[in-house]
Amino acid sequence: MGIRKAALLGAAIVSAGVIAATAAEAQNEQFIPGLVYRTGAYAPNGVPFADGAADYIAMLNARDGGINGVKLTFEECETGYATDRGVECYERLKGKGPTGAAYFSPLSTGITFALTEKAPGDKVPLITMGYGRADSRDGAVFTWNFPLLGTYWTAASVAIQYIAKEMGGFDKLKGKKIALLYHDSPYGKEPIAALDVMSKKYGFEFLQIPVPAPGSEQKSQWLQIRQQKPDYVLLWGWGVMNSAAVTEAGNVNYPRDHMIGVWWSGAEPDVIPAGDKAAGYKALMLQHPAGKFGVHADVEKYVISQGKSLAKPDEFGQVLYNRGLVNSMLGTEAIRTAMAKFGNKPMTGEQVRWGIEHLDLTADRIKKLGFEGMIGPIKVSCADHEGARLSRVHQWDGKQWKVISDWFTADDAIIEPLVKDTAGKYAAEKKITARDCSKES
Repeated sequence: MGIRKAALLGAAIVSAGVIAATAAEAQNEQFIPGLVYRTGAYAPNGVPFADGAADYIAMLNARDGGINGVKLTFEECETGYATDRGVECYERLKGKGPTGAAYFSPLSTGITFALTEKAPGDKVPLITMGYGRADSRDGAVFTWNFPLLGTYWTAASVAIQYIAKEMGGFDKLKGKKIALLYHDSPYGKEPIAALDVMSKKYGFEFLQIPVPAPGSEQKSQWLQIRQQKPDYVLLWGWGVMNSAAVTEAGNVNYPRDHMIGVWWSGAEPDVIPAGDKAAGYKALMLQHPAGKFGVHADVEKYVISQGKSLAKPDEFGQVLYNRGLVNSMLGTEAIRTAMAKFGNKPMTGEQVRWGIEHLDLTADRIKKLGFEGMIGPIKVSCADHEGARLSRVHQWDGKQWKVISDWFTADDAIIEPLVKDTAGKYAAEKKITARDCSKES
């Protein structure tokens, strides 16, 4: 054989080896999709969450090589917070990777409603941390939905508990007015059912004030608030709607310390644009605060300092960035839980669903992960896809968020019957046979 032919044959063998190795590596990857919105009216809130979610996955790859020897691959798809675009992203990404998408985090209640119809057939779980369908905490009916850490009915219950404590007791709610200023979408409408039940139980007048998307114009709504004089305003907004609401409250001199936002209305982009008018504004917390904790040191070392992050310096450690970290931690720990049962290999969506449903994060495990001080223990089961129903309240002092309350737990005497009723109606409508959770393992 001539020298040239031998060289070419050698190069071909090396090339084939590289291709084979690359193919083998690709078969040992776990694909995680990211539905994001980095553009449009909701970008100020969508970007920091997306950055935190991506950075945690990048950190696991850089520090640990992924999970148990399986590399994590991640791809974003821009939804613009639009349901139709979210569904398009889902269809495009659900089959990627050797085993398909591990899970989806829609970051939109509207997209969640649409994907709830698709996930069972595709066998892909939905992690809707702190949003989505409140009744989907009932895992017997909603097998593929996981509203981890809190639903909007949990949030509504905690908000009313906090107001009652401020007023001196639940009996003091009678005859008071509580307004819900909400994004006129499935997201904003979710707390209405729970608030309606509580208004009847405690005797307060419940005012519903919708705001058309995107919510930048609210003068007529705040004129109504000025005329009605509610004792408290609950803000269920997102994106530019939040800062616009806080600004308009200042314009009509409504006391900001009598405004309580849901946890999607309680981050830096919601108050900084309002300037001094935001001081005193309060919001619920999805457990975690702003600030830097143990996990941030590793993200800084393996991702930020290496120039592998899109996050801006002032975003690192803010509320929504931290929420993105938490979201990816819960998803990847579910994958790790699934691997403990099915083996250290890429998991299918069905196997990850099992992992989420058996997720049991103890205080010790949370500390080892670097999330101590951010969230408390969470234990998911067939019957309970929420896993935890705790929240606190923090307040913007003009420069930073400060935690101002103890922990509140949602009142299940109110919430559970509502969940069973609505989940039961959904099951009947969709002809779903609820699982017998006593037989699940």
